[in-house]
Amino acid sequence: MTNTIFEISVKLKKNVKLKELPQIKSSKDCEKVLRPYFDKNTFYIQEEFIVVFLNNSNRVVGHQKISKGGISATVVDTRIIFSTAIKCFASAIIISHNHPSGNLNPSRADIELTKKIKKVGEIIDIKLLDHIIITDEEYLSMADEGLL
Repeated sequence: MTNTIFEISVKLKKNVKLKELPQIKSSKDCEKVLRPYFDKNTFYIQEEFIVVFLNNSNRVVGHQKISKGGISATVVDTRIIFSTAIKCFASAIIISHNHPSGNLNPSRADIELTKKIKKVGEIIDIKLLDHIIITDEEYLSMADEGLL
């Protein structure tokens, strides 16, 4: 008899048709899918980090809020991102966080984190498609800006 601390499982929603899932074809599609996942009550005062998981057809199969931090930063653990990606059989991910300040420019930490996540994804064959920074009215796509 073995004792375990964690049980890992995937819960599939019933009666979901693949063609009904949102499909990501552009950074605008990313922003449209991601924006509703941010907490509207704290959007202007706390950073949140959210990941969207995609299948081979770039259809959204899930999302997860990885962290909620302070005014200018939040902690992101790549192990949490990729353990969830593996559990939901994701082929790709899109990462995102908000900037409560309204400044769209990625920080040095944003760029370094993006590189780290991309590198880990390459090792386990889960592609990082984009890193979207969201403010109250705008967004910046690191892929569109050539920062991936």
